[in-house]
Amino acid sequence: MNYAQALDRLLSLTDLERVSGHAPHVRRMDLGRIRLLLERLGDPHLSTPTVHITGTKGKGSTAALIASALAAGGYRPGLFTSPHLHTFRERIQYDGAPVSEAEFAALVEEVWPELEAVGREGGYGSVTTFELLTAMAFLHYHRKGAGFQVVEVGLGGRLDSTNVVRPQVCVFTSISLDHTAILGDTVEEIAGDKAGILKPGCVAVTSPQQPGVMAVLRDAAQSQGAPLIATAEECRCVLHSHDLDGQSFTLATRWGEYKLHIPLLGAYQLENAATALASLQALNDWGFTLSGVSIAQGFRDVRWPARLEVLSREPLVVADGAHNPYSAGKLREALHQYFGFRRLIYVIGLSADKNIPDIVKELAQGGPTVVVTRSRHPRAASPLSLAEEFARAGVQAVQVESVDAAAAHALALAGPRDMVVATGSLFVAAEARESYLHISPELYPSLDMHTSLLQRSV
Repeated sequence: MNYAQALDRLLSLTDLERVSGHAPHVRRMDLGRIRLLLERLGDPHLSTPTVHITGTKGKGSTAALIASALAAGGYRPGLFTSPHLHTFRERIQYDGAPVSEAEFAALVEEVWPELEAVGREGGYGSVTTFELLTAMAFLHYHRKGAGFQVVEVGLGGRLDSTNVVRPQVCVFTSISLDHTAILGDTVEEIAGDKAGILKPGCVAVTSPQQPGVMAVLRDAAQSQGAPLIATAEECRCVLHSHDLDGQSFTLATRWGEYKLHIPLLGAYQLENAATALASLQALNDWGFTLSGVSIAQGFRDVRWPARLEVLSREPLVVADGAHNPYSAGKLREALHQYFGFRRLIYVIGLSADKNIPDIVKELAQGGPTVVVTRSRHPRAASPLSLAEEFARAGVQAVQVESVDAAAAHALALAGPRDMVVATGSLFVAAEARESYLHISPELYPSLDMHTSLLQRSV
């Protein structure tokens, strides 16, 4: 099996990331299917020390910071994240590098017979795309002898396919409203779902949270006998400087004072850095060895694209995957805090199942120039619907059908001191990167070519 054939097999399964928002689907009610698949593979997920990470905003950045510090400390970590920007291989990283095409294909080929057996015999229905990727990641890290696996939750926590691990540390980044149709209508309900990753004996680490969220996490940690480290209480951050290459700061903590630099912009990345640091110190409490030198080196070397990422300096072009009202507001604040510009030009596309009115209200503030578009993703909202929403917010938007064309249009509008920001969803940020940096993406069949997905058991 080659890589193209492996992708075809992967995409023949139900992919809830693609069908969500286009048709009703039944959410699985337990983890029996993924547990059975992993059991047939020898339970590879249980052989590697684990950091399990959930949250609404910042979980990917925090996971990348932790994995980078672990790599600097010699632990050769696996890093499992989603979604990807340009290739599925990005989701399964080992020691800082994506799984190779040959390894990816070999993993699909090896897991596939067990996947089919689960579908036939397990009584749980067919394995999904995300479940296959999860099993592949655990098997890959086991085979590589990874010193750690840093695992980002795909959605929620309690019923996410990754919630089969036995983590040493469970991490909660900033929790806000998102995926309300699945996780709950309030931040407290969402926090309750995400708290489902806690296990007896682990250590819980949380970013600063709203009071109601914090109360839920404290209660859940107490019920599992898990000590909880709240970075809002344990860490004090002083920002010293920032430029287009990153920011330098000091974290004063109960473990000591750390002078750090990260190539990531935004005040929220300082919160993520504090959370990552606290998580690494929690691992030290477990008996692992992460020195201040390794942490500083890992933070300095971290790479996490499409999060307030500078793609071009002349003209100034930034990409950021702000996908809900909270992150859109944080993006708007960061643009004014970290950049200087005369006029702000947005290239915006959103997924149809997001809270579009409230995201638009955040991004429309200040009267920016707006180019609305749609990504290739089947859940993308139409440019017309976005333009109508911006009109209601008092901003007239130009409609362009593709991100590539919208990016070119925005560049044509930009003057010497203007800034172009591609945002609204990670899919738009990814396609903007492809356009501005000349990256060739993987292209997948459209949803219309896979109507059978909607009839499959999920």
